[in-house]
Amino acid sequence: MTRVIAIANQKGGVGKTTSAVNLAASLAVAEQRTLLVDGDPQGNATSGIGIDRESLGTTLYDVLIGEATVDEALHRGVQFRHLDVLPATPDLAGAEVQLVDRESRSELMRQALAPVLDRYDYVLIDCPPSLGLITLNMLAAADALLIPVQCEYYALEGLSQLLNTVHLVQQGVNPRLAIDGVLLTMFDNRLNLSRQVAADAREYFGGKVFQSVIPRNVRLAEAPSFGKPIIVYDVQSIGAQAYLQVAQELIARTPTATTAQPAA
Repeated sequence: MTRVIAIANQKGGVGKTTSAVNLAASLAVAEQRTLLVDGDPQGNATSGIGIDRESLGTTLYDVLIGEATVDEALHRGVQFRHLDVLPATPDLAGAEVQLVDRESRSELMRQALAPVLDRYDYVLIDCPPSLGLITLNMLAAADALLIPVQCEYYALEGLSQLLNTVHLVQQGVNPRLAIDGVLLTMFDNRLNLSRQVAADAREYFGGKVFQSVIPRNVRLAEAPSFGKPIIVYDVQSIGAQAYLQVAQELIARTPTATTAQPAA
């Protein structure tokens, strides 16, 4: 069965898009059929995976407002044979207004994805850094939530708001939504603060925290400007190896996933 995972945190700058792009790429390298959905109007996942936003025709915006199907907006085999991408541009922000009066407006993403789900092992959705209608649509479409948490001051502040939203989604439109994992990002083992945040997260979330952490890494920060996931830009970097390990953990955590492992 397909695992649909929303990658969300209402706090910006936590490595959410970086994680969506690089985890999707790492799963694709492991021969997991993967769909990356750019659900953020900034469109950074789209450009970060190597798609030129200026040349895009049909996007997620057209899908949500009902003027196109997912099939019509898909880009297939992006960077890897097993990676498809549903791109976004800033037009997506307009969907917030256009969907307000729509019937079942919070379930449009789930309905749009339904016809293509059986083609994929994983669908990763990069959510906006907010808790608006677009994010609600993405959470309603997901089986699970993956929360990136940066190992910096105030890292855990505000997570209660996200967890409250998850609870409301569970009660209202998506009772199956679960928290699949918490991913520690921007980790610097030299800093007491990083180690303390990691310890606090593990105490609060327990086994939901991935054992692998994403370190601060210059190559990881450079890769999006070249439109490449880190395993294409520099597979030997510590950032690339970290995301490959996270993908391995995610596959192991998914009961219905195949047993293929990410290549080093």
